[in-house]
Amino acid sequence: MKIMEWIRRRPVASYFILVFLISWGGSLLGGGVYLLQGKAIELKDTLPMGVAMIGAPTLVGIVMTYICDGRQGLRDLFTRMKKWKISGRWYATLLIFPILILVVLIPLSILITPKLTPNFFAIGIIMGLVAGFFEEIGWMGFAYPKMRLKLSILQASIVLGFFHALWHFTADFLGNYLSFGMNWFLYFAPFFVFVVALRIIIAWVYENTGSLLLTQLLHASSSGFLAILVPIRYAGETWPIFYAVYAIVIWLVATIIILRNEHQLVEQPA
Repeated sequence: MKIMEWIRRRPVASYFILVFLISWGGSLLGGGVYLLQGKAIELKDTLPMGVAMIGAPTLVGIVMTYICDGRQGLRDLFTRMKKWKISGRWYATLLIFPILILVVLIPLSILITPKLTPNFFAIGIIMGLVAGFFEEIGWMGFAYPKMRLKLSILQASIVLGFFHALWHFTADFLGNYLSFGMNWFLYFAPFFVFVVALRIIIAWVYENTGSLLLTQLLHASSSGFLAILVPIRYAGETWPIFYAVYAIVIWLVATIIILRNEHQLVEQPA
């Protein structure tokens, strides 16, 4: 009972602790041995890592919603997931990410290296949908609303972005470090910065629509089009370049949103 009381008093901290324990623990179990042996992770071991990574934010979000808010909380969660009747201009935000990715890739492919020529990796569609629809049940479905009880929109989105980006660290390191070498750090640093900007954009859309479904679609659009369009064959060479530029471009968009909606984004909760 004391544990449950602690969880209810500290829902955000409890959520992140559980998500990181499951996600990082599953990643280390699936890929840690390969890193210690100096071997690349085999395809068969990426599935358990993926399940741990995607499953943790989802399941912990649902369980924490029930613990903290009961059945009414679950009804509210699933109601927000079904909210689709919103202005078409908000659906247009789904185009932000493919447009920005192409705006970065095309000049880089011409001016820097043809290895960054946009490609079409069809399986990326599935990857984006899975990441978006499942992860956001926890990130925006549970964690963000709880954070908003004490923080402004901008504060909550930046903090959530920090933890969301950090959450990627272990699985990404285990999956890519051996092939990327030191370039992995040059890639992951701007990737980290990009995720924080992504969270600001998602939070801005959510606050104006109340639609968890649209945040799921936004995440799916971001992750999906990154997988679809950004070439993976020379990732160790090209991703540090791409993400360095992409992080700057997406932060320009986030900054415009902040400046145009400053009062709404920085206002403290009542």
